[in-house]
Amino acid sequence: MSILLGLGLLVVAQFLNLAQAQQDQGKIARILEINGPIGPPIADYITESIAGAQRDGVDLIIIEMDTPGGLDTSMRRIIKEIIASSIPVASYVSPSGARAASAGTYILYASHIAAMAPGTNLGAATPVQLGGRNPLPGSDGFPSADPPSNDDADKNADDDNEADAEPDDGDTKDAMSNEDSMRAKVINDATAYIKGLAELRGRNEDWAVKAVREAASLTASEAADMNVIDFVAGNLNDLLDQANGRIVEVNGNDVTIDIDNAFLEREGPDWATRFLAAITDPNVAFLLMTIGFYGLFFEMANPGAIIPGTFGLIALIMGLYALSVLPVSMAGAGLLLLGLMLMVAEAFAPSFGALGIGGLAAFGLGATMLFDTDAPGFTLSWSIIIGTTLVTGAFMAGIVVFALSAQRRVVTTGIPYMLRQTAIVESWDGDKGWVLFEGERWWAVSNQELKAGQTVKILAVDHLTLEVEPADL
Repeated sequence: MSILLGLGLLVVAQFLNLAQAQQDQGKIARILEINGPIGPPIADYITESIAGAQRDGVDLIIIEMDTPGGLDTSMRRIIKEIIASSIPVASYVSPSGARAASAGTYILYASHIAAMAPGTNLGAATPVQLGGRNPLPGSDGFPSADPPSNDDADKNADDDNEADAEPDDGDTKDAMSNEDSMRAKVINDATAYIKGLAELRGRNEDWAVKAVREAASLTASEAADMNVIDFVAGNLNDLLDQANGRIVEVNGNDVTIDIDNAFLEREGPDWATRFLAAITDPNVAFLLMTIGFYGLFFEMANPGAIIPGTFGLIALIMGLYALSVLPVSMAGAGLLLLGLMLMVAEAFAPSFGALGIGGLAAFGLGATMLFDTDAPGFTLSWSIIIGTTLVTGAFMAGIVVFALSAQRRVVTTGIPYMLRQTAIVESWDGDKGWVLFEGERWWAVSNQELKAGQTVKILAVDHLTLEVEPADL
């Protein structure tokens, strides 16, 4: 019996080794995923996966994308890794209904192969200004990069002549000039970047500039017709068929893509990447910071509770990690911290609402200014801001109501409570003796003769001595 079992295991092992050998001898296309905003965790996952694919010697890397955009720094890290890759990288906007907006458009342009599924779109690659206050290029108030026409020049000259006759506010003009210069720098930098990518891959440069300056978008079929992408592919197998045999430039060398009958191997983000991507959502990060504050507050208010402090500290650490990788406004963070400090001060030193109202105002303003970007997927939701501010306001209102009611409440502890309360004489000798007050034995004095069992009223407390008189007086 043992001999048969050993032979069976040997056959199974040989079969598995043969299957592995056949897979190793075949061609492999490794699929990576970008599904959502592009932030630091996704950039880490893509760059590490591309490096791993090069070590494993796969034949093609496919980045399957559905993204509204993301942070500029994360996007550039991914593009640098794609350009430096020794293996061709194909970016594929999929499934139908997906998009490669903003940062996704740059990644498509940077890839050796750019493909889209039917019913997808790309574009809107205008860099979003910090704070979201600046107009889009091409709109009123944005300086055009194109030279003015003769008519425009004449009009500008007339406007300048009219302006010369009016008082001029130099500070205002300087401020506007500085803002316009900053806008122009951001747009020109993004334009040069995407033009360089288009030139590197031989794709449509004119439309690339239009996507940045005018936030233009295209459908999959339009992008293929205009040489923005290489082709439209219905699915991954269709992508492999159309990419097979194409010649692309990899690190300065022409490489023919040979992926005939390639094995598709998917390597999605692991649980750690998904978790970090979730907590680096500004809304989640803000909620974690708020929960952490409340947890530590309740722990300080009730020492030894342990659970609020433990979970509050965990939430606070996760929130601080998220803030460390997100573009945070120092002014917003300062106002948020000031608001929390004022509300804590209101709780421990009630000012009947003065500190609490000021803290609530600072908290709300800080929340609106906390994240210094309007990049898609990295903005703080107004519903989160309003909700947390209202909850915090209700908390502060509860503290104020509690403080006011405490002022009207009858004192139930200490010397003020003992005055006018009654005690029972235990023993008495002349003008002094022992009395019992709420189970405690006190030394007492009185200017009247008392007797054991008599009820007395407490008039004063002098250290550990009570001054009493008969209760019936």
